[in-house]
Amino acid sequence: MQNTRRVALVTGASSGIGEAFARRLARDGFELILVARRPDLLERLARELGGAETLAADLTVEEDLARVEARIASAPQLELLVNNAGFGTKGRFWETPLDGQVRMHQLHVMATLRLTRAALAAMVPRGRGGVINVSSVAGFGQSPGNVSYCATKAWMTSFTEGLDLELHALGSPVRVQALCPGFTVTGFHDTMGMSREGIPAWLWMRAEDVVDASLRGLQRGKLFVVPGAIYKMVVLLEKLAPRRLRSLAVVRAARRTR
Repeated sequence: MQNTRRVALVTGASSGIGEAFARRLARDGFELILVARRPDLLERLARELGGAETLAADLTVEEDLARVEARIASAPQLELLVNNAGFGTKGRFWETPLDGQVRMHQLHVMATLRLTRAALAAMVPRGRGGVINVSSVAGFGQSPGNVSYCATKAWMTSFTEGLDLELHALGSPVRVQALCPGFTVTGFHDTMGMSREGIPAWLWMRAEDVVDASLRGLQRGKLFVVPGAIYKMVVLLEKLAPRRLRSLAVVRAARRTR
């Protein structure tokens, strides 16, 4: 008897938003392929979920990226791809290590591009499936100390919008989404050495709530999902305020925190 269970692949699945996606999709009945750099955390999560395929891979390494790309191509029943793997750095662009900037572009841009193409190559002819690219509200603007992060997240958002236009022009039911969360309680900021103390508690969202908003939005065909009323307001202001005014406000804020 052929296995018709839905399959989902989640990158950056070992913690944070990726882990929340894995737990929610497992409850929803998906067969999971979990991808992350840390095999011990992946295996532990797979056991907690009652079983899942795990792929330990660093998507900034060509061999690992090609392996995950090939796994997607070999999964014709893949129903959902969540490109969640990501990281940030802290500091002025010309002062932070070049390697970190390069790896960020490789992960947010090239890995997203290649894995999305591998997934859509099967989803579009089959006429079903979806891709969620985890971007950020940071992608709607810029801020000193986060130049590459904001730029690569802006690329992810623009890339997803372009795919959505192509799919609609084709009349395809395949859905894509740019998920753009704000501050979310994960290990993300700890990894980049950023303290949470200077950020008001009401700005922080739970990863589970971000995932719930994402999957609701995907079900409704929403291209851009910005979880939380405060972040919807932030994005609206980014769009409406003149660029010169936005830049002035950002520069003044950065000077006050030096």
